Amino acid sequence: MEIIDLRIMRGPNYWSVKHPKIIVLKIALGEYYRVLTNTIPGFPERLEAMFPEMYEHRAAEGVEGGFFKAVHEGTTISHVVEHVALELQKLGGMDCGFGRTAPAPDDGSDYVIFSYEEERAGEYAAKAAVRITETLLKKTKYNVQRDIDKLHEIREAEHIGPSTYSIVAEAVSRNIPYIRLNRNYLIQLGYGVNQQRIQATMTCRTALFAAELAGDKNATKAMLDEAGVPVPRGTTVYDATGLKQAVAELDYPLVTKPLDGNHGKGATIHIKSWKEALKGFNDAQKYSEAVIVEQFIQGFDFRLLVINKKFVAAAKRTPAMVVGDGVSTIQELIDQVNSDPRRGVGHEKVLTKIKVDKQTNAILRDKELTVKSILPPGEVLFLKSTANISTGGTATDVTDMIDPYNVLMAERIAGIIGLDVCGIDVMTTDIAIPLNEARGAVLEVNAAPGFRMHISPTDGLPRNVAEPVIDMLFPRGCPSRIPIIAVTGTNGKTTTTRLTAHIIKSGGYQVGFTTTDGIYIQDRLLEKGDTTGARSTEFVLKDPTVNFAVLECARGGMLRSGLGFHHCDVGIVTNVAADHLGLRDINTLEDMARVKAVVPRTVSPDGYAILNADDDLVYAMGKEVSSRIAFFSLDENNPRIAKHIAKGGLAAVLENGYISIFKNSYKVRVDRVADIPLTFGGRARFNIENVLAATLAAYVSHIPVDDIKTALRTFIPSPAKTPGRMNLFRFPNFEVLVDYAHNPAGLKAIGEFLNSTHPTRKVGIIAGVGDRRDEDTMELGRIAGELFDEIIIRQDNDLRGGNPEEIVRLLTQGIQYAGEREIKVIPEEMRAIAYALENATRDSFICIFSEQISEAIKVVENFRVTQDQRILVD
Repeated sequence: MEIIDLRIMRGPNYWSVKHPKIIVLKIALGEYYRVLTNTIPGFPERLEAMFPEMYEHRAAEGVEGGFFKAVHEGTTISHVVEHVALELQKLGGMDCGFGRTAPAPDDGSDYVIFSYEEERAGEYAAKAAVRITETLLKKTKYNVQRDIDKLHEIREAEHIGPSTYSIVAEAVSRNIPYIRLNRNYLIQLGYGVNQQRIQATMTCRTALFAAELAGDKNATKAMLDEAGVPVPRGTTVYDATGLKQAVAELDYPLVTKPLDGNHGKGATIHIKSWKEALKGFNDAQKYSEAVIVEQFIQGFDFRLLVINKKFVAAAKRTPAMVVGDGVSTIQELIDQVNSDPRRGVGHEKVLTKIKVDKQTNAILRDKELTVKSILPPGEVLFLKSTANISTGGTATDVTDMIDPYNVLMAERIAGIIGLDVCGIDVMTTDIAIPLNEARGAVLEVNAAPGFRMHISPTDGLPRNVAEPVIDMLFPRGCPSRIPIIAVTGTNGKTTTTRLTAHIIKSGGYQVGFTTTDGIYIQDRLLEKGDTTGARSTEFVLKDPTVNFAVLECARGGMLRSGLGFHHCDVGIVTNVAADHLGLRDINTLEDMARVKAVVPRTVSPDGYAILNADDDLVYAMGKEVSSRIAFFSLDENNPRIAKHIAKGGLAAVLENGYISIFKNSYKVRVDRVADIPLTFGGRARFNIENVLAATLAAYVSHIPVDDIKTALRTFIPSPAKTPGRMNLFRFPNFEVLVDYAHNPAGLKAIGEFLNSTHPTRKVGIIAGVGDRRDEDTMELGRIAGELFDEIIIRQDNDLRGGNPEEIVRLLTQGIQYAGEREIKVIPEEMRAIAYALENATRDSFICIFSEQISEAIKVVENFRVTQDQRILVD
């Protein structure tokens, strides 16, 4: 077996709109193509022996054991790869449930599609699943545990921690989107101007001075002491001499910890001798030169949580521990504790497995024990000096037990330090007694407290402590999203995107938009290039100045990684025509339509899918959407439009020379087509389609009709405004059009415009590329032959794997279908343009179909300057 292609989908995509995070794996099965598992002796048994927990996989049966049943009865090898990839991720701490397989168009290959939690883990699982399945087929040995360990490692490195995840999950439950900004768990909640950010449990509202104050334990203790909060007596030391003075002043038992430590690192408790004190001091200095020495307060460890000035939860924390039974060794007791299914590696589950580390060994040595020692029945042995959940500790919810005095104290502490999310560590014998009466003390204040002990306590009631965080960041009624208009189609999508963005901007919004030319924020080009994929979408949605997004969504980006958003408010599909067929197994117009349909299928139920009623494939997309639908048409008598309007639907049509909106029984005339510059006096009918789509998008986005009309009249097609889209240059004796049209449908549209100009001679500069089907290249040539009297064939810089001579041959063959035509081959694009300009005849029309739009425009403009200078000289 061989992996032919592996794609990571990050948003709604061709394969699944409901499951945006999927791996799309194409594998060549070789000798195992269409071989069923029940024909391979011993295969089902070997699979079950390697993955016994796969019994839980239901498959099509819908019951546990369903997949194993399918394997025994006979299923494909690609189906096995799918389930192995899912099971590997589950064993690695990532429970992913969606998967399916599909035959690839070329014989011998299948697609395997499965969901993932972390990209790198999904990619690793895909490759490992192929290796493992091949091993099972060939009956060779394989170390699966190595793959599982690697997936655990990836998960710990990549996965959002449980505290952050709880906030993200709460946001998602409220339909608030999120974007992961970096690998350090910086998360953006919401889009554009409405975004808020979190990192761990710190928010963008956490004051820097407050976080720094909480990190300075001495300063924190001093402030709390002055405010009447019980704190342990202590001091800060820097060397052994200072430590000796502190011991003399405070007396045992003591605690040592680094001044700016966290998560209990470097802390030692219950110190009762100079030897222990010196060792604790040295351990603390590994993290901080300054070491706090303070009284050890007897009691239990409690964490109080305050969010947005309100107490929300309390937990009693117990360090990792075992209880002797008089039979088992300490290691065996640890293994028994770790067998709890709630315990996992790192943060993968609600509890963490106990590891025997340096701290544990030190505790055992002090008690003259080893992991092989046997504890008497009922004896409790604490294995860590701190009660952190991340080191194997446990937590018991005590929120309902806390005394009102302690609640007030916690809220006062959060206010004194100035933290919006504040964790307060308290040591006391009973949290139900006021701290001052129980002789307890506040030990520490945390600026980024962990939530795991509250959301998933070992015992007691789980508390949704993420809810008040989201309430604080997004008060009820406060928006988190910005409106998104997504535009796709074969032709016209860039012009439609630019025009729509212009109208929305005229309505007073700060618009960010993406096109095949670049990313624009408030009409400023910030990144040049073909920016129609998911990364470019996120560029706009992450911008804190943008309050409206208009996004061009091209075929390539959707097939490569999916969309960069999960839902949009308006989805436009301009048309579906033959272009890029034969790439990535998209071989037919119907295949292409399914790609383009991803956009309208992601429109929110209260949004609008705006579809071309004159295009059969686009019109049919209306059956798949869950949103409202608005149609547009160049034919006011289109029966589809009449039927839609009769049902109370919304539409925009070219009606009696006007752009008109039909709503129920009403008609709203927006503007006369001849007065809209983009239509070139109504001659560019393909641009009328673009105007209809953009007008509808603006109308359903609540832009007033008068503002739409003004924007349509002020959108002037030009190299600056619409580069490569109907850029018309008029010379004294001839005209030149520079356009990006590169497929048969695009050329046909330009041909309709040419037929309305009536030049004496028409010249076309065309090119083909190697990643098109032969029939598409020939069709391009045939249409060019019908349109032009003279054709110049140039070459793109990137032939995309094609042979230049073969491309010229196919184009020439297509051209000749139209009869004898004058054909010249000038490979270098700028030379081809220069030749056409220098040899232009009176009243001719030159169409330049360019790859390098900006360079082509420069050549034309420079030629005009030269012509003007010649006229002046003459």
